[in-house]
Amino acid sequence: MESGSDSKFDTRTAEEKALDEWLPVTSSRNAKWWYSAFHNVTAMVGAGVLTLPFAMSELGWTFGITVLILSWVITLYTLWQMVEMHEMVPGKRFDRYHELGQHAFGEKLGLYIVVPQQLVVEVGTCIVYLVTGGKSLQKFEQLLCPDCKPMRTTYFILIFSSVHFVLAHLPNFNSISVVSLAAAVMSLSYSVIAWVAALDRGRNENVDYSLRSKTPVGQMFDMFTALGDVAFAYAGHNVVLEIQATIPSTPEKPSKGPMWLGCVVAYIIVAICYFPVAIIGYYVFGNKVDDNILITLDHPRWLIAMANMFVIIHVIGGYQIFSMPVYDMIETYLVKSKNFQPSTPLRFTVRTSFVAITTFIAITFPFFGGLLGFLGGFALAPTSYYLPCIIWLIVKKPRKWSLSWWINWICIVIGVLLTILAPIGGLRSIIKSAGTYKFYS
Repeated sequence: MESGSDSKFDTRTAEEKALDEWLPVTSSRNAKWWYSAFHNVTAMVGAGVLTLPFAMSELGWTFGITVLILSWVITLYTLWQMVEMHEMVPGKRFDRYHELGQHAFGEKLGLYIVVPQQLVVEVGTCIVYLVTGGKSLQKFEQLLCPDCKPMRTTYFILIFSSVHFVLAHLPNFNSISVVSLAAAVMSLSYSVIAWVAALDRGRNENVDYSLRSKTPVGQMFDMFTALGDVAFAYAGHNVVLEIQATIPSTPEKPSKGPMWLGCVVAYIIVAICYFPVAIIGYYVFGNKVDDNILITLDHPRWLIAMANMFVIIHVIGGYQIFSMPVYDMIETYLVKSKNFQPSTPLRFTVRTSFVAITTFIAITFPFFGGLLGFLGGFALAPTSYYLPCIIWLIVKKPRKWSLSWWINWICIVIGVLLTILAPIGGLRSIIKSAGTYKFYS
């Protein structure tokens, strides 16, 4: 069986097969269900989990917990939809998000709808991970050497980015499996450390659970930002089809079986990471928590230093997971549209340039909290919360007013509200940060 589908249905030309064997998403199809599990954990449990206590401080107890639970349920449902739709056409696999979009909306319109959103998510997440990695490296250095001369955040981001100039040249998803597995283990580890260290520290005296802002307008904008922060925490949908593309498939044993098993395991781990960090972090610090809870925590010093190192290792893997589909898009475009030959020099140029560009943007706009809120609402809400539902309604055509029809439309309404509101709060947060930040400091 070639390219993961029954060969008698395979209509690809020899040239198309050769290109698929070179491109990073489709070049290897021997992954197991546990690859799906740790790839999805790496893609999802990242910078977003560290800001959940801060989001709770902007939403309050009742609304905050409601948003967390709703987001977990909705995104698990839309993840299931994407796994189910991966091979809904006999002999064809939708190995990339935009290919599924093209099937639903048409060849050109599907590209116009999906590709810009997916690129914003993946490139934006890579930038956020560079900022996160750099700031965690800075915190690690400060904890180990509190008397050392302070270094600029810019330098730490540059140091962190240097590893990606090497790892970017790993050819495909399966080649980064060890990095992704280490990242998944680290994400679970630092999440546990965050809430355990917070519990050990104990609740602040006179802890204040009122909303951070004291004015109605400020509370409204904070709520918008928090919604984007929560949306950012569920980013795995943008790479789920690409991950499923690495799993072998036959008509008798389609890839959706092992893929869904891996997704369920991943979502259980997500719940173990997200809910304790968000609830315990807010319980201990109230509205005094920072937008990265590990920045708020200082003791025990060795444990918090270890947690920050775990974050560094995790976002190394996260950057690789989100950059791989971007490499695939760029390399596909250059080969198919610009007639470049698939080659090592082409791959080297594309990937080195991407790391350099994202690094430059990260050192120019290192606003962690604002970036999460803006990107979470602007692009992650559509691709994770409701675009799968729209595609499902188009291709599956559930009966009007049926349970499936209602569930999809409810998800769409919630997702659209996120898309409208969250970027407003995130943009305001970026502007406020820019007003107090000394560039290249």
